[in-house]
This record gives sequence, structure tokens and C-alpha cells, in this order.
Amino acid sequence: MSVPRLEIRLDRIHHNAKTLVDRLAPLGIGVIGVTKAALGLPEIARELLSAGVTRIGDARIENIERMKRARLSCEFTLIRSPMISQAERVVANAEVSHNTEIEVVERLSACAQTQGRTHGVLLMVELGDLREGILPAQLPGFVDQILRLPNIAFRGIGTNLACQNGVSPDQENMNALSSLADSLEATFGLEVETVSGGNSANLGWALSTTDAGRVNALRLGEAILLGRDPLHRKAIDGLYTDAFTLVAEVIECKRKPTKPWGELGQAAFGPVKARTDCGLISQAILALGRQDIDPDGLEAPDGMEILGASSDHLVLDTGPTSPAIGSEVMFLLNYSALLRAMTSPFVTRVVATQGERESQLPA
Repeated sequence: MSVPRLEIRLDRIHHNAKTLVDRLAPLGIGVIGVTKAALGLPEIARELLSAGVTRIGDARIENIERMKRARLSCEFTLIRSPMISQAERVVANAEVSHNTEIEVVERLSACAQTQGRTHGVLLMVELGDLREGILPAQLPGFVDQILRLPNIAFRGIGTNLACQNGVSPDQENMNALSSLADSLEATFGLEVETVSGGNSANLGWALSTTDAGRVNALRLGEAILLGRDPLHRKAIDGLYTDAFTLVAEVIECKRKPTKPWGELGQAAFGPVKARTDCGLISQAILALGRQDIDPDGLEAPDGMEILGASSDHLVLDTGPTSPAIGSEVMFLLNYSALLRAMTSPFVTRVVATQGERESQLPA
């Protein structure tokens, strides 16, 4: 089988999604399954929907188009503010988009009129993490403008935390979001249908609160795909953390010194961390590099250590073992490494259910 390859366990993704859907349901919170780390892989999207996820969200319209071509039937949300240059494609393929700029919504309105569609708009609100979002004081004026636009349906509000500056979702900022929803309803006499509290980083708050307020949706990607809490990178109780594994092939294995010799400058990707002289070690090189993955996001097997990576080589201290040339080494991945591996044209993706390989997908 081709290497390097990303092995994907659909049964474990299904388990993680269903577990989170079931845990959040008593709070009145539905799950929007986020497929961006999986490049909108239709097999994964179908698994999320079968597990009880109500909607699919993705940051790239290209991924949504891919899932549409695969005839997935659900509501799709573009969770990154649309590029105005892609407004026509957004209206044609996404039922809802997250927005923060009136010029973009005006363009969506014009495209929706041309296409004879109504496009849903969810407004993102800035609550401290300083990525996308309308400042709370400016939100009523923004809503007033979009309510006047033809073929635009106001669907609700949302926020995003913990992505840019690590601001943690908590009762205070979630209450602030709920209060904004109440205020909009009182001011405009409308229904704020969706109050999207945030992403996988919100799970710590959601699963510990007794009052979710108006928050009735979370956008979950990393928690479902990797079973981890992004705030602390810890495994979530009851979820699988190995739905994705990366497999690479050994192309060299030799006994080598731990310290380089000669006059040292920067390496291909910048300064190099000093290494302690431990004498000779068993060092393996794998056919995998920064063009394929984020090496800092890989977890090596027990007894092995990642020493570094260049564009095309991953260097391991293999400890007491000396892997044979052509043998395979398996790694777990964090979110950053998964994103890079899914994007690389050199990494084959293999989808399996119940532990059995079912189909090999083109990169």
C-alpha cells in the first residue's frame, strides 16, 4: 500500500461525533460538524450526519462544492467570511455563510437575486479573541442594514474564541453572546434562530455548565476528528484520539552520532536546537517532510523521538530498535499536522471502517 498514507477510521469518527451530539443535546446545543481539516471528504461528512450532526460547516467553498458533488443532503455553512470574489459560488452552494462586512453581504444579496435564491447570513461578533467579528456596539446597526437587503435571511449570531489569541470560552462571554441575541430580538422584533457559541474549545464550558443560555449550536471539528480539547490539547474523556494515523516508510537507518560536527549556521528551516551528546544512536530517515506535515504535530511511537525534519526527510532517534529499510512507522497527529497531511498531494488517504481498509482515495 502507498506511503506516506493517512489511515482514517470512520467508525471512530462516528463514535466521537455521536458521543458529543448526545452529551450536548440535554443543553439544547446542536452540533455543526466542521470538515475543513478533512478537506470536505464526503465519507467523513456522511459519517458526521449519520451520527446526528445537524449541519456541515467548512471554511472553504471548494470543500463544500466537493461535498455537494457527492450528493450530500444537508444544510451547508461557510464558516469563514466569504471572499467577495466568490460570492456567486457561495450563494450557489452554501445555504448559510458567516459574515462581518456589509459590502460582502450586499454582494451576496445581488447574487442571490440573480440566482433566485435566499441566502442565510449569520453575523460573527467579536468577543475578545481579535480574529473575525463585529464589535458588539456596532451589531444593531449592521443587523438593521442587512434586514433591508433582498434575498438575505438573517439566521443568527455567533462568535469565535481561542483561535487567534487563546481567549477561553467561559460563562461570562457566553452570557454576553446570549444577551446580544435577546437585545436584537427586542430591538427588531425578530427571531435569532442560531446562536453559535464557538468551536471545539467551547466544550470545556459547555460540558460543565448547567445553563447554556441562548447558545444552541457549536462548530466542532478537532474534538470529533481527533478527540481532543484544543484549549489544553488533552484527550476528551470517552473519545478516540487515533481516528487518524500517519504511516511513513523508512529509507535509511544507521548508527550515527547525536551531535553534528563542523561550523554551524542555520538549517533549511531556520535555527537548530542544540543537541546533547549521547554518543551513537540508531537514526532512521523517513520519506516524509515539511511539504507533507507539520513535524511538531506528530507523536512518535513509544521509544522513538523526532529529531528534526526538512522538506522531504523526517529524522528519528529510534531508541533500542533499528527499523528495516522499507518498514513502516506510524504516528498520531495533532490538528496542525492533520491539516498539512490532508492537503499534501503526496500523502495517500485510506478510509477504513471497523478497522478494515475499505477504499484508497486519490490525494
